[in-house]
Amino acid sequence: MVIPVHDVNPARRTPWVTYALIVANVVVFLRTPGMAGSLTGGSSLAQLCELRAFMEHWAAVPEELIHFRMPRAVPTGEVGVGPSGPGCVVGPPGYDKSPPLSVLTSMFLHGSWLHLLGNMLFLWVFGNNVEDRLGHVRYVLFYVACGYAAGYGYALVNADSGALLMGASGAVAGVLGAYLVLYPRARVWVLVPFLLFLPLRLAAWIVLGLWFVLQAVYSYGAAVTQAGTVAYVAHVVGFLAGMVLAWPLRRGTSPPPEPSRMLWGRQARHNW
Repeated sequence: MVIPVHDVNPARRTPWVTYALIVANVVVFLRTPGMAGSLTGGSSLAQLCELRAFMEHWAAVPEELIHFRMPRAVPTGEVGVGPSGPGCVVGPPGYDKSPPLSVLTSMFLHGSWLHLLGNMLFLWVFGNNVEDRLGHVRYVLFYVACGYAAGYGYALVNADSGALLMGASGAVAGVLGAYLVLYPRARVWVLVPFLLFLPLRLAAWIVLGLWFVLQAVYSYGAAVTQAGTVAYVAHVVGFLAGMVLAWPLRRGTSPPPEPSRMLWGRQARHNW
């Protein structure tokens, strides 16, 4: 998989919404109980129990979205000692959870630093031009709509699952789908993990097309042994939703600078 780092596609206005989304996601992550210390692996059992309770409260759950089947017992955030030793206490939820609203709150939750940074990198590289084309207000509505489409799309495929669904991936996938429709020929600088990292300048349709194909393959569990740990279906649905919503704007979009020949190695670094 290539890692995008910059696109050659200047925007006309400052992408304040994209910046705000990135800041909001980082702040929520840092405020998530026990998550800020996960980089060093210093989370205690008490922090892990508090984290589980927090995620259960604010993350989306497919069976809740489709069947409105709310759990009778959830982690309370407290630590207890049972027959098997210390663990997290479960009990009746002390809150009223709205499944539709949980789709929105889940867009700002991430399970790890890698999960967060990966989503924010793609949003940083591709979000500014989509926001520039849509305008700030429509971009907010577009982002949320793609996130909801991804969340409910995943829930429909996994209607009886009690797994937690979290992350900005579905909404960000919508941004990628819109970028592919609006700026397929834009040049994107990427790093290819070959020995170290090889910088290349590729057309957006290659970068994003490859990304989508991989998500589609992984959504069927191919090429990976634990595809179920990542909501690849949500990525696919969010991407397609972004393409559909952006399609009517395709004709009126000014084309970016045309990509020339592919550059690689020392020559690519010289022209970065």
